[in-house]
Amino acid sequence: MFRHRGKGRTYTHNLKLASILSGVAGIVNITGVLELHTLTTNVTGHFAFFSEELVLRNYKMAVAYLFYILFFLFGAFVSSLIMEWVSKYKPQISYVIPIFIEISIFLAISISAFLSPNKCPGFSILLSSSLLFAMGLQNALVTRVSQSVVRTTHLTGLFTDLGIELSQLFFYRDRPARIQLNKNIFLKLAIISCFFLGCIIGGFSYPYFGLRMLVLPVGLLLFTLWYDRLLFRYYYLKRKFRSYH
Repeated sequence: MFRHRGKGRTYTHNLKLASILSGVAGIVNITGVLELHTLTTNVTGHFAFFSEELVLRNYKMAVAYLFYILFFLFGAFVSSLIMEWVSKYKPQISYVIPIFIEISIFLAISISAFLSPNKCPGFSILLSSSLLFAMGLQNALVTRVSQSVVRTTHLTGLFTDLGIELSQLFFYRDRPARIQLNKNIFLKLAIISCFFLGCIIGGFSYPYFGLRMLVLPVGLLLFTLWYDRLLFRYYYLKRKFRSYH
């Protein structure tokens, strides 16, 4: 899912990657809303809240929303910087460090559930900023790996692209082009569905686990690393076996 680049990257790689990581984003999204009362997977709404607080002269909250925006940006910056640097030496594992940073953030926030963050507004802002940083990491990672085909942390652009492609169903007559269009539509529907499923699972589980729900995204991310490693070993052994025959 992560290792294949360029011509070696297939539709199936993007579909698997998009499905799992959009589910991660969905869980993070609902957990942030229910526990921290903050959108933690995108920054579109935070621009509106930031502007509103400035107009109301509530500068403390305005700074908080500015932090949210900048932390998402910083996460994307750090992810891309790490991948660019590591890819010069070991391009096959350039994605590993950003994922482990994301895992570490989720684990740290899960542990913080025992510290009652709701009693300290400043601590809640820190947790929200950390989740937005993690989502910035993930979004940049997926964007680079999939060559800008997949986005997993927010749905606005996906719904726009989906609407455009659904309208094209009325005009495409060439069979290869229509097959490609159908695959693009299915990919976007998969991302939307998995994001929604993550929100539903997180929403129903939140009353029992609270912030500890973030352990589930940790498990999903570790599974993607294990699965990617497993596939790599499979293809390596397959090529090695063919070379002997």
